[in-house]
Amino acid sequence: MTGVQTCALPILSTLREKLQLLSEAGIERVHVQRFSRAFAALTPQQFVQQLLLQSLRVRWLMVGEDFRFGAGRAGDVALLESLGREHGFVVERMPAVLAPLQGSAVAAQRVSSSAVRAALAVGDLPQARRLLGRDYVVSGRVVHGDKLGRELGFATANVQMKHNRPPLAGIYAVRMLGVPGGDAGAGWPGVASLGVRPTVKTNGHPVLEVHLFDFKGDLYDLHVKVQFLHKIRDEAKYPDLAALTAQIARDCEQARAWLASH
Repeated sequence: MTGVQTCALPILSTLREKLQLLSEAGIERVHVQRFSRAFAALTPQQFVQQLLLQSLRVRWLMVGEDFRFGAGRAGDVALLESLGREHGFVVERMPAVLAPLQGSAVAAQRVSSSAVRAALAVGDLPQARRLLGRDYVVSGRVVHGDKLGRELGFATANVQMKHNRPPLAGIYAVRMLGVPGGDAGAGWPGVASLGVRPTVKTNGHPVLEVHLFDFKGDLYDLHVKVQFLHKIRDEAKYPDLAALTAQIARDCEQARAWLASH
């Protein structure tokens, strides 16, 4: 545990997404601890006494080899092991997980949230996939938007995001899971725009809009997952809606071509 963050990093997954991933991995029970100021102020000894012993009654604990806990990151794994011996629980260190680098049979990169954020920030979805062991996904409920895509001839599903700042931006070939009539495993193919829409908005908040190919139906209020598969380009500002519409058509062609070949 660390102190209260003064500059929030882009989150990779919402709490709901994390809980679903843990469930899919076979985890039966999860304890969610609210990171309040009072909790952040706990000393390492108080952290062990109040959370691990009184609340969780821990007997065996696995942590990463760089785990830190307590106010000011004062506690490390060595201290945790010492406190475990004192209070009668076992601490096991989990070694770093490595993912191979593209094009190398030897070189590998340590799997971490920082490495995933770095890959997503530059649109390197293959590297993000190697680090995560899966495609990067953003989930959310389909809500009503300003209907501009429909007016331009490319109706979109506006997916409500819970991310403080998305870790990626731009135009992507995607598949959407949770679409009625679609393949439950493969998802429905489409093209997504994640960004502030500079052509039509000023000082806008990030919005995730997905145009599904050849889809006719109503998605409102459904909770869906968007799999980001391939980055087509960065977001850009166009002089008028006609230029934007022409670019959207080209984006759709590129996304269709990539999805067909993969």
